[in-house]
Amino acid sequence: MLRGYFIRQVEISMADVKEFERFYTRDGFNKSLNHFNAVLDAISELQDYNNLADILNSYLEEDKIAQHQLLPIINSLLVDKYSYSHKAINIKNTVTNFDKIASEVSKWSGIDIVLGYHNPNIGFLVINTKKKDSLAISVELKKNELLTIYAGDFSGANNKYAQNVIEEFIKLLEDKKPKVPSQVLNGKFKVKATVVKSESNVVKTKKAQPQVKKAAKNVKAAASSTSTVAAKQAEPVQAPAPIADVQASGGAVRMTPLYSVEVTNELFHNGNVEAWKKIITSYKTSYAGCDVIIFYEGERILDINTLFKWGKVKHGSAIMFAVSGKDIKDVAKLQRYLKQGASHRFEDFLKFPVNVIPKLF
Repeated sequence: MLRGYFIRQVEISMADVKEFERFYTRDGFNKSLNHFNAVLDAISELQDYNNLADILNSYLEEDKIAQHQLLPIINSLLVDKYSYSHKAINIKNTVTNFDKIASEVSKWSGIDIVLGYHNPNIGFLVINTKKKDSLAISVELKKNELLTIYAGDFSGANNKYAQNVIEEFIKLLEDKKPKVPSQVLNGKFKVKATVVKSESNVVKTKKAQPQVKKAAKNVKAAASSTSTVAAKQAEPVQAPAPIADVQASGGAVRMTPLYSVEVTNELFHNGNVEAWKKIITSYKTSYAGCDVIIFYEGERILDINTLFKWGKVKHGSAIMFAVSGKDIKDVAKLQRYLKQGASHRFEDFLKFPVNVIPKLF
């Protein structure tokens, strides 16, 4: 009996120790402390009826938190502390009409709504449903992906209309007409055109970042061996309308709309694949933290080599790409190079020595 007692005591002791393992090191302690401070600051800002999505996205912009902290903070505040109702769904149809959603939900000022969206390309995003630019962070809400809807207020008790609002919001996503209780149409959860800056707890106007630049006139010339690549100035990309919103606001990680690259070679063969590899590697090296995402026939291509399949990608085919990251630049130039890499001039990119990353950007 005594032996069993000591074993249980050791087990309990080890469990207690493991609970605080992350505090063993200075780095772990500081990361935890910064997380706690971010949560406390968010609580303070929520008292002014700010949307948690706006708060957390501003923290991302300030590098106060990282993307992987979003879900724990949402759970600790909206679910645990403020008892928001919530429901996780798989989206039935791809949603791109954010004007309609924001226009309708912005009228529901009697309740707060936050979306947690697992974007398959750029990770977890937190979205304010009452703002079009916040919705546009993700470019689209993709069919079959996971979406969690949180609804409630900051009273600390379940809002009796919250579950009904969630169901009506789902109808809105499905392009059906929602009908919410009249009590939901009047309250303090109104759209704010400003973002709370955490350092001073003062509301300041958020400055829009510039739209993705057109083909730059003053970019550095490529290395002498790439002069044939950069010699011809192609037409700049005309960015689709949503890109201004994507660039202007939201979290640290964003994704551009999809851009098309037409295959003008007789076939997208191994040489074209190798050219694209060098172009994309050069871009990702020049802009650390950015990723180039390739799509073909609606499917994301994780390995560019799979595009080299005899007879699959022929002359006239369209390969789509998007760029994700925090500080997205030179999308027009990237598109121009990819177009050349998909043409008979792909060899210009193969003149670089093996294992040398060309400086194209």
